[in-house]
This record gives sequence, C-alpha cells and structure tokens, in this order.
Amino acid sequence: MSFSKDRPLLLVGAGKMGGAMLSGWLAEGVDPAAIVVADPNLSTEMGALLAKHGVRHLTAAPPDLTAGIVLVAVKPQMMDQVLPQLKTVVGADTLVLSIAAGTPVSKFQQHFGKVPVCRCMPNTPAMVQRGITAVFPTQEVTDTQRADVTKLLSSVGKVVWLDTEDQIDLVTGVSGSGPAYVFFLAEALCEAGKAAGLPDEIAQELAVATVSGAGELMHQTGDHPSQLRRNVTSPNGTTAAALDVLMHAEGLQPVMTDAVAAAIRRAKELAE
Repeated sequence: MSFSKDRPLLLVGAGKMGGAMLSGWLAEGVDPAAIVVADPNLSTEMGALLAKHGVRHLTAAPPDLTAGIVLVAVKPQMMDQVLPQLKTVVGADTLVLSIAAGTPVSKFQQHFGKVPVCRCMPNTPAMVQRGITAVFPTQEVTDTQRADVTKLLSSVGKVVWLDTEDQIDLVTGVSGSGPAYVFFLAEALCEAGKAAGLPDEIAQELAVATVSGAGELMHQTGDHPSQLRRNVTSPNGTTAAALDVLMHAEGLQPVMTDAVAAAIRRAKELAE
C-alpha cells in the first residue's frame, strides 16, 4: 500500500463521508497506526471511534509529517482555507485523493504541483462496506498507485474507474447522492402504509425491510433491476396495479430523471 506508519494516510475531515470511509477501513482491518485524522471539529461519535481503535487525531495537519496518501474529505467551500495548510505534508510522490464534489483535480495541482491526484466520488454505504466509489486519476497516477487506490477503496465497497473528469458530476447525481433517494423511497413507502391504515411502527418496519431486502436481492443475484421487477409482477395482479401508477408517463421515472439532473447541475455550480 502507498501508506504506512511512517508515511501514513492523512484523512483531512472526518465528517459524514470521511467518517463513513474511515469506519469501513477500520472494520476491514486497515492498520489504525497508519492513519492520522486532521479535523478541528470532530464529533463525539467519531472521537469515540478513534479512541477505540487508537487512531491519531489532530486539529490540523502536522508540519513534521509527509503523508503517503492524503484524502481530502472537506466541503468544497473550505478548499481555499484547507489546501494551503497541506503543502508541508504533500511530497512529490504523495498520492492525493479527493472526495469533494465540484472540486477539479486542477485545484489540487495548483497548490501541490504535478503530484498524482485521484478525484473520487464515494457514497455513504461505505460505512457498512457496501458503497461504490467512482475514481478519475490524473496521468501522474502510476499503475501501482492505481492498484493501491482500488485496494483501499474496495475495503468499503465497489470501485469503478472513469475515463474523463466530467463524468464525476454525473456520478454525483446517481450514486453520490443516490442513497438519499433510496432513504426517501423508504420514507414514502412508510407514509403510504400509514395512510392505508397500518400502525406507524409496523409501516416503518415493513418499508425499511422491503427496501433493504430488495437491495440485497439485487446485490446477491446480480440480475438487472428490470428483470427482478418482472419476476415479482404477475399479470393483472396487485404489483402490476401499483406499477401502472409508478411507471405512468408522469410517474417515478421523469421525477427521478429531474432529480438526478438537479444534483448534476449543483455539482457543476460548486466547481465554478
């Protein structure tokens, strides 16, 4: 791997996404001694996790450290404040990873020079090792580093490599923001159950188990979602009646298409 105890992985920002990835790494058995977290506003829960595993925590990047990997996991609006503070820890062969939406690789190379940079778009299921991360590498990223990135990110889920940087914004709209869409689907299904007359707790239990179970079925079978949908839809049955509503010309698909497009537009705005 491209990091070790002497040249650690420096995680800059352990908020929701950075924290989710860190949780996944620790659960997968990554050496805690090879990780340093720099975050001035650590949550109580994340502080407890670091203490439990013995991960070193600092409020800012230490000037006496050269990192093997720097993973920048702060909000795009904080980049101009954070990146100058990282110049001392980024060596010529330090691999810089970013999970910030809307921040191009050129932003990092403006501060650090022509170091290897990978722009990544993960999602929060990384916390339970079921995420997916899309990665765009600069030409400075070596085959060895690419393999190391795959190994590191695979510890929290699947990894896909992109051909062009502009695909990152498209990924953001689908999988980066996508878990929230699925959570809202579970919310909506729960509310529909309650509206039909089910007690609140039962409606919630049914909705959550159905959405998570259907997701696991897709994961384990590897079948296309459309095939799985057809598998559970009997002609003129109850599921078909519901799908007539959801698959109407003004049903779920155009709403989802608009939602993804809105997320992509916002990702592009963040880069401006």
